[in-house]
Amino acid sequence: MKLLNKNSIELILNSKLFLYINTLRYLKFSQIYWRIRYKLTFPRVDLNARLELREAAGPWVVPACRRQSLEDVYTFRFLNESGSLSELGWDGAQRTKLWRYNQHYFDYLNSFGADARVDAHCFLVSDWIKENPPGHGTGWESYPLSLRIVNWIKWYQANHSLHYESIHSLTLQARWLERRVEWHILGNHLFANAKALIFAGLCFEGQEAQNWLMTGLKIVSDELTEQVLDDGGNFERSPMYHALFLEDLLDLINLARRYPGVIESELINRWCATARLMLYWLEGMCHPDGEIAFFNDAAVGIAPSPDEIKNYSYRLGILNHQSDTPSPVVACTQFLESGYLRLTAKNAVLFMDVAPIGPDYLPGHAHADTLSLELSLFGWRVLVNGGTSQYGDGALRQEERGTAAHNTVEVDGNNSSEVWSGFRVARRAYPQGLEVIQGDQYVSVTCAHDGYTRWPTRAVHARTLQLSQGKLRVMDQIIGKCKTAVARFHFHPDFQIDKLDVGEYSLSKPGFGQVILITVLHGVAGIEPSFYSPEFGIRQKSHCLAVQIDSKKQVIIEMSWSIDE
Repeated sequence: MKLLNKNSIELILNSKLFLYINTLRYLKFSQIYWRIRYKLTFPRVDLNARLELREAAGPWVVPACRRQSLEDVYTFRFLNESGSLSELGWDGAQRTKLWRYNQHYFDYLNSFGADARVDAHCFLVSDWIKENPPGHGTGWESYPLSLRIVNWIKWYQANHSLHYESIHSLTLQARWLERRVEWHILGNHLFANAKALIFAGLCFEGQEAQNWLMTGLKIVSDELTEQVLDDGGNFERSPMYHALFLEDLLDLINLARRYPGVIESELINRWCATARLMLYWLEGMCHPDGEIAFFNDAAVGIAPSPDEIKNYSYRLGILNHQSDTPSPVVACTQFLESGYLRLTAKNAVLFMDVAPIGPDYLPGHAHADTLSLELSLFGWRVLVNGGTSQYGDGALRQEERGTAAHNTVEVDGNNSSEVWSGFRVARRAYPQGLEVIQGDQYVSVTCAHDGYTRWPTRAVHARTLQLSQGKLRVMDQIIGKCKTAVARFHFHPDFQIDKLDVGEYSLSKPGFGQVILITVLHGVAGIEPSFYSPEFGIRQKSHCLAVQIDSKKQVIIEMSWSIDE
């Protein structure tokens, strides 16, 4: 029998078939079953009968608001791109799927300054009903359908009238959703479906509405156990999706109190306890500028801001202004179940990813960013991961999910986890050997991952970082064979990097007040162009320091700064 040579093995490992096998093997059987079922069936719902609205007896608290996304009655602005309803309609192929999803969400009903645009909102609700017949088009896909049901009901709770056609449409939307729950996707989609069914079940009266309510409550109960980890983090390990999930939970508490006695108070109290834990995690994963760290799919402007979510929790009485959840200010806060560390020293806040990429059966929002880090100094972001500017299945999406777009090490030009397509991952990295040492004057973290052991060279990436007042040392080592390995350190676009000497660099920005010095102790360094995407639709030019491993298979850099502002 002829043995396969090294090239043949690499061809097999890189084959499309092998990619599919290593993607599908992580899925639950139920996901495959329901995906097939959805392809082969089309729901039938009663298009005639409508339900009556339930009488509300409790208070309604103003929810978290989003940015204004209506430029005028006919013009939307989503993902930093404008589009006219008169030109695009409700399903214009000239815009991406995510842009069209936003159009159908109706988040603009509950955005900042919404009360000044009531006439425009009434027109858009009526136009949507007229132009989107039941079961047809993007708007009837389960995820935008779920968000729209919630937004219409939140709008109604804010003392806006629902006319006969709107009540009828909401009834049909809930009926459709009940038959198209996203059991094939699970995760945040399933939770959004359940939230919408609870909203409809509370808002309407009758046995049919009670069935929606019971279905939604059962899913929420199961998914809170599944999706909220013991440290409060969401199991998809994306700070952005954590914030969206937390907003969903706060909305459920808000509407449950609006209809007192329908949902047991003990259950609502459990939701409140979970929300407090999630608020603590969100606060711990924010930079000093008040916005989230960029791990996995993350961008500003999709979820309400962390401050907006926190203020919503104050209005609901879940937090008080003395704060039940003090901001983590100790030298090291460990979110061990979700896999993130927050290290602090004077004027420095550092985050490190020591997490699995997410639940094995749901890695769609994962990046190949294992052991990456982000750093803020004196309130300014300095080291940044690349962020997320778009979804879809293209080269840019692949680049932004790739290891090279993050502050970690790329070995032999490969990604640490095998991200592909828009939301797929085949073989993936698992962290190992985490050790945290907290001294009087420093915090040291060591961790490794096995993401590159899928290749014949069986390389392991190990990283140790040490943060003290005025200094950060990062030490990377490749254990095993490799041809090349590059540690990249991406800088925020506001900072200018200059070479001072061999292995010596400086970082500066106007108004920063000092210069950050970078010394490369092991490795061969060079400055490369890179990109930073703080929001969808925005891609800013920046620079990174790329450091090739030396003969000892090491990279060691030190960053130093004055501890005084």
